[in-house]
Amino acid sequence: MKKIWDNGFRQITSSSNKQLNSVDDLKGFKIRVPVTALLTSLFSGLGAQPSSISYNELYSALQTHIVEGQENPLAQVSTGKLYEVQKYCALSNHCWSGYWIVGNRRALSALPADMLDIVNTNFDAAAVKERADLLELDRSLQAELTAKGMAFNKPDPVQFRAALVKAGFYAQWQKTYGADAWAKLEQYTGKLI
Repeated sequence: MKKIWDNGFRQITSSSNKQLNSVDDLKGFKIRVPVTALLTSLFSGLGAQPSSISYNELYSALQTHIVEGQENPLAQVSTGKLYEVQKYCALSNHCWSGYWIVGNRRALSALPADMLDIVNTNFDAAAVKERADLLELDRSLQAELTAKGMAFNKPDPVQFRAALVKAGFYAQWQKTYGADAWAKLEQYTGKLI
């Protein structure tokens, strides 16, 4: 199994008093992020005030204004009914998340080579189909969420990248992940530092 399955690009939602169009709109913005150093660092670098809150507490945190906004793929915005407590969605695509299908190493290595090849080939083929399904789901979810009252905008990513360069975000994570991993990332994003 070599292909990563797609969880989607992450977007930023906000409550009825704040649509996010620029880096300046994030200054002091109280945003829920998952318990992860990378996203905490990213939003701190943009001037926001990230708060790590588990997903099962997110709706309540948004409803009671413990945080003003959050970031997740559109599928989580829909299934968590976050549109009920968030009015705006900035299509920032600030982070892509995926997941691996994993199995017990001993059990997999005990399979005959032809059987292991069948497992890997089919999981990889399913990953390609899952990615296509998620792309279509994102398109339909934007229309569905708009019909439920959520307003969408697409901020210019250039100013966000500039702010992250200035804050040292990319340099910090290049050091953490190493030159090889960083070079692979920049094959898709272009130069970040």
